[in-house]
Amino acid sequence: MNGTEKVVKHLEMTQAVINRLGSNSFLVKSWSMTIIVAAMVLIAKPEIQNPYFVLVLILPALGFWILDGYFLWQERLFRQVYNEIRVQSDTDFEMSSLKHRDKPKCSWLSAIFSLTLIIFYIIEIAFIIGVFVIVKT
Repeated sequence: MNGTEKVVKHLEMTQAVINRLGSNSFLVKSWSMTIIVAAMVLIAKPEIQNPYFVLVLILPALGFWILDGYFLWQERLFRQVYNEIRVQSDTDFEMSSLKHRDKPKCSWLSAIFSLTLIIFYIIEIAFIIGVFVIVKT
């Protein structure tokens, strides 16, 4: 296997990691919505009279937001690894993302507060608060 073929194989491996991280992010969003909707169904039951139960749902929403930010952060780091690999003429199949953590938009906080995650989870939290207001009245 010559250097170019090794680089192509390395790029394929790195792209597979990026795809898996994107898939994990999608699954986190799916589970977040599923759990919140399931909890809302429970709240509709007359046995649950405490409207503050709704506000407890903000905690898992925030937890999923942080976890989703972690996957986005790792995806951004591996995109940097991908960009580094694609300009090589030969490779040793190194996939460490540690050296890219100091680059712009490659921090966990920047991933958590990315526009797409902010929009998704703020809407989810606003929905929770809206249900609380409706249940409370």
